Amino acid sequence: MKYLIKNSMIPKSNKLLIASITSSIILSSCGAPTIVSTPIENIDSIPLKNIALTEAQLKNWNATDLIKDTIPGMSVNRAYNELIKNKVGQTVIVGIIDSGVDIEHEDLDDVIWTNPKEIKNNGKDDDQNGYIDDIHGWNFLGDSENENLEYTRIVKKLKPKYEGKNIASVASSDKEEYQMYIKAKADLEKEYQQALGSKNQYEQILQQVKPSHKKISEVIGKENYSQQELLAVKADTPEMQQHIALLSHMFGFLEEGDTIPEFIENLSGGVDYFTEQLNYHINVDFDGRTKVGDNVDDITDTNYGNNNVMGPNPDKEGIKHGTHVSGIIASERNNGKGVNGIAKNVEIMAIRAVPNGDEYDKDIALAIRYAVDNGAKVINTSFGKYYSTHPEWVRDAIKYAGENDVLIVNAAGNEGLDLDQKPVYPNDQIDNSSEISTNFITIGALNYEYGSNLVASFSNYGKNNVDAFAPGVKIWATTPSNTYEYLQGTSMAAPAVSGVAALIRSYYPKLKASQVKQILMDSGLSTTATVIVGGDETKSNKFTELSKSGKMVNLYNALILAEKLSK
Repeated sequence: MKYLIKNSMIPKSNKLLIASITSSIILSSCGAPTIVSTPIENIDSIPLKNIALTEAQLKNWNATDLIKDTIPGMSVNRAYNELIKNKVGQTVIVGIIDSGVDIEHEDLDDVIWTNPKEIKNNGKDDDQNGYIDDIHGWNFLGDSENENLEYTRIVKKLKPKYEGKNIASVASSDKEEYQMYIKAKADLEKEYQQALGSKNQYEQILQQVKPSHKKISEVIGKENYSQQELLAVKADTPEMQQHIALLSHMFGFLEEGDTIPEFIENLSGGVDYFTEQLNYHINVDFDGRTKVGDNVDDITDTNYGNNNVMGPNPDKEGIKHGTHVSGIIASERNNGKGVNGIAKNVEIMAIRAVPNGDEYDKDIALAIRYAVDNGAKVINTSFGKYYSTHPEWVRDAIKYAGENDVLIVNAAGNEGLDLDQKPVYPNDQIDNSSEISTNFITIGALNYEYGSNLVASFSNYGKNNVDAFAPGVKIWATTPSNTYEYLQGTSMAAPAVSGVAALIRSYYPKLKASQVKQILMDSGLSTTATVIVGGDETKSNKFTELSKSGKMVNLYNALILAEKLSK
């Protein structure tokens, strides 16, 4: 499932600021900058931003500098201005394993990878890699769009075998499978009730808010009004009193600067989300895979999919996720359009393998191998799930990428969970043991508020299973049909790091994937602040305890450390 969060479903957090900041750059004896992560104890010496970001700041916040701008971005603008402004790097191919990419987007069309060994639309496998006319990548989903969650598929598959049985009646060789079935069944039943309840609740709120908003808009004379303007409306009837009271209460759920129309839009998005869950994700009667035509339990069955990396409906929501991820990494810089991507010198290889639902292990394993075999040096994996029927296929593919010097940047997930307690797939560990490879880095999401709300309320975390954090709340980037939107999730944090990794590999191509991973972790900024985790104000921890590095990825520092290591 794609790691993207709808604004309407994010818990609103307390606006407390905890004063702590990090100094990161000093001069070494040889005259070149090096990295020191030492918190400044006297935080009063550095101002904290306690006012709302402007629209321009918000659209660019992941590129800001914590020291100069007091916004916890990745120092992208500073790195370009001070370190790489006049440097020439090599082109780096970044594989985007996702829902599909709008390769015709005005801000992406010049950075899309083209297979140099394939002749376009001749119906032949010119490069003999097993994929016919794979000009810009491959679509492992074919014309399929919607899918079950993995535990729904497990229940469907194993119900005939285990329904009505207990653990004592199951053969010893089947006990592990039986226990997985029982757990999946319980999760399915729980999720169904929650989705149904949430859908009904959102619909009820909409039924109340819409007519009240319509009436107030008519009285005030505009759609976008403030809470002060609302409260200034004359409440001369019981009906008007109810309208004002209801909408005033709704303002309490809005982030600063948001409007009631945006709130209604987010509620409608919530209804759509839970409707999709009920219709596709947790519906045991839905089958989204038959049209693909392969055997999902046979990793050797590779003759499926097509070369349409935009998917069957490129103008719809289906490829929004992959298009947004691609834009964060590589939107054309300084072209006067939309947004600047983190990295220049990048080509996006589009690999469609993530449906609206849970991905198949087989598709992901083959997608990783495809990216590796066709020249990608960085792979972005902004998706994940909590059940896996063939995790060994994906782990073998991760190892294969490592053996071929390819870095995989992975999103941590959006349930506000400690991944040391609940594993997510894909991952590079088995049972919280040692890592299977040194080329896989998992990224949590940061908020743009430096303080107690520094970690995004939705972001997963884990001292052992999350490696670092990067910007992931309200990120402005490309969406289909030449549009741009704010989206958020660890899905947006991972590509920010993929962009940093691509730049390191562009300017310092001799550094290995494992070295790039270590640079990303070692060069980040840290803080001794205590932060809220999981969006729960009763839960907090030191930021340094929420990931293996305890740091925020920082491009400026990363390039400096890469320069040092390359020598």
